[in-house]
Amino acid sequence: MSNLDWNQLKAFLETAETGSLSAAARKLGLTQPTLSRQVAAIEQRMGVTLFERVGKAMALTPTGLDLLEHARAMGAAAEALGLAATGRSQAVGGVVSVSATDAVAAIMLPPLVRQLREQEPGIAIEVIPSNALSDLLRREADIAIRHVKPEQPELIARLIREATAHFYASEDWVKANGHPRSAEDATHLPFVGSDRSGRYLGYLRMHGLPLSEANFSCYADHTVAHWALVQQGMGIGAMMDEIALATPGVVRVLDDLLPVRFPIWLVTHRELRTSKRIRVVFEALAQGLA
Repeated sequence: MSNLDWNQLKAFLETAETGSLSAAARKLGLTQPTLSRQVAAIEQRMGVTLFERVGKAMALTPTGLDLLEHARAMGAAAEALGLAATGRSQAVGGVVSVSATDAVAAIMLPPLVRQLREQEPGIAIEVIPSNALSDLLRREADIAIRHVKPEQPELIARLIREATAHFYASEDWVKANGHPRSAEDATHLPFVGSDRSGRYLGYLRMHGLPLSEANFSCYADHTVAHWALVQQGMGIGAMMDEIALATPGVVRVLDDLLPVRFPIWLVTHRELRTSKRIRVVFEALAQGLA
């Protein structure tokens, strides 16, 4: 596949980035039929199918996803060449999206985003609260902070450290109910539940707490809402220690129980190898979360 047409490559790249022929055509200043012909031409030249139509949108095929990072690298190289030709420096800039669980996104990420902005003012961080790894595979996020190692071979993961969590209650709750220290002390005390399916109850029992559904005073499936209910004195709840220590008005309880241990993984896709801005953010988050 020699003599690749740069206009066709730009047509592929912009269609992939915008997700539609009409949006890509507007961005490139072309008519939609012209852009469509360029996309069809690069598919024919490569002998592969790069897109599938999903309604009015253009979804990348697995082959298209594989080639996208290379097209982006070529686009970045062309931009860098233009900057060098005009004597401008190659500043690190653009938007990098970071996905994290709701508590990490709301409490742990903001100071890291502020610090990164001070170091790299050209980079804007988009924070995406999400519990799904699929956002990376669909390119809905560039980087994800997760508590499980991804199994997908197309993702790059780095283990940052092992974190711990304990059980906490509000200061007012402790004044009213005393300070429970053992699992037996918690038998008849209220807890903030996570779900009504029994999963969270089963987890608490596995951790040595002899509880039943009657112990739950309320439920919240999202961690931030769960933590807010604990702060309001609705009962005992588990929380990552870094977040709990940064929260005024809460006290660690059930001190005799072993901590809950879980990993913190930083995950991204293979564009880490070709995108400087993603590498900068990835390394900054790795350092900040460590």
